[in-house]
Amino acid sequence: MSIKRTGGRVLVDNLVAQGCDRIFHVPGESFLAVLDALHDTPSIDLVTCRQEGGAAFMACADGTMTGRPGVCFVTRGPGATNASIGVHVAMQDSQPMLLFIGDVDRGMRDREGFQEVDLPAMFAPLAKWATRIEDARRIPEYVARAWNVATSGRPGPVVIALPEDMLCDVVEAVDRPKVERQATYLASGTVQGVVSCLRRAERPVAIVGGAGWDIATGAAFGYFARSWGIPVAGAFRRQDAMRNSDRAWAGNLGYGPNPKLVERIKQADVILAVGARLGEATTDGYTLITPDHPGQVLIHVHPDPGELNRVYRADIAICADPCAFAIEIVTAEFPAHPLPAGAEAHADYLEWSTPKRREGVALDLGQCVAAMREAMPPDTIICNGAGNFSSWWHRYWRYEMQPSQLAPTAGAMGYGVPAAVAAALRFPDRKVVAVAGDGDFLMNGQELATAVQHDADMLVIVVDNSAYGTIRMHQEREYPARLSGTALRNPDFTALGRAYGCWAETVEKTEDFAPALDRALAEDGVRLLHLKTDVEFITPATTIAAIRSR
Repeated sequence: MSIKRTGGRVLVDNLVAQGCDRIFHVPGESFLAVLDALHDTPSIDLVTCRQEGGAAFMACADGTMTGRPGVCFVTRGPGATNASIGVHVAMQDSQPMLLFIGDVDRGMRDREGFQEVDLPAMFAPLAKWATRIEDARRIPEYVARAWNVATSGRPGPVVIALPEDMLCDVVEAVDRPKVERQATYLASGTVQGVVSCLRRAERPVAIVGGAGWDIATGAAFGYFARSWGIPVAGAFRRQDAMRNSDRAWAGNLGYGPNPKLVERIKQADVILAVGARLGEATTDGYTLITPDHPGQVLIHVHPDPGELNRVYRADIAICADPCAFAIEIVTAEFPAHPLPAGAEAHADYLEWSTPKRREGVALDLGQCVAAMREAMPPDTIICNGAGNFSSWWHRYWRYEMQPSQLAPTAGAMGYGVPAAVAAALRFPDRKVVAVAGDGDFLMNGQELATAVQHDADMLVIVVDNSAYGTIRMHQEREYPARLSGTALRNPDFTALGRAYGCWAETVEKTEDFAPALDRALAEDGVRLLHLKTDVEFITPATTIAAIRSR
């Protein structure tokens, strides 16, 4: 199309051409021309949020679920700085995202005008690409390039500043066709080298997750792992990479993993890492697997060549999408008999992920997760931010579909509720649960208003121990009994939920949780369960008293 249009109209038309069907935003006067164009664009669902950090988290989560960039619009200055947390998460989580920021007029720049920030400079270290569009005629070029950058190699965020006056320019612009993600192909003999290495191995282990995983990848890789008898561990917060019911699934790495799985990783002679960056959380500070891994062979498969041999020395480095690798390796000849380790590791996982009743605790979160597993379908999407509360779901929930875990590997608080809003809108036929600690919830709890306004169907579980629990745990370990700055005085979360228009109920005892959950699931719309817990029981495995005693 080359008829004259405003820059805002050109931008929206080209987002539609690339496949954008939803935009998360907080409105600003700096991009009114875009909002005006969206008024006449029914193919894009415009989700109006209450804070830019929540909007950016929603876009990040949407990109995680679809594999195409989640799209967010915010205004300059305060809007941009609020939204930066979502860019950081999208980068560390390898998720495609586009953040458009309304900017000052071109003629006002470098005067420190109202809310002015040098946006490309600010976001350059946070994003895959940060830029500014100066000429409305080039909008199609920038949008197509941004879409390609966000989805290629290791996916990630792109930030584009939009001068307000540029969006109002009336220009002739030639739209770009849809950009397709470029498939990767394995060189001849690549998989055969991996197979030869695995045939010689006595104790191989796979670590999976990260960029490029989908249902087909998980299914193909699961078939391969079962046929070989290779235990498969999920990287930190990548537990939905493969069905947890798969007979080769060994559990998750990260914080609080199964000690038997940790020992299995330490004793492995071959480590096959597919899609995972082997980051700090997954490797326990680069100690579970060291960058030089003496005595171990590392086969590293990743879609971005810049990630291979960046931190870890790879004995075999393969630049490929996990899907391409998984589909290729299942065609290799399997051994006559699988190793017993796969089934043994899965048995260890089943035992580890079965909650045992804890004595002396009024509300046992392990039993709450068990009740959820009984009452909710296996394709339920669990969304959480950061905090010790999440460790109960990481350990005891069994993820059975991709995507079904929306959780930031960057460890950002406040992610769960916005992610759940995005999930409820993207998958209205699936159950969606936001799990949030009390500190975590109040960082983006205002997005309950967004959920109610946009008719989201979701359950919110607020785990309230009146503390920043993770920091309290570290504080007790380093400075026992010297409590400082981690206690919280909270509102009545049930009353707060009702004020937003949610169905809400408080739970204080284990035996009351399952009936309350049933009542919540019988309702429509946004439901909130306020779980009052004891900070003494700080993780599924330990207590404050035990930490102090050490």
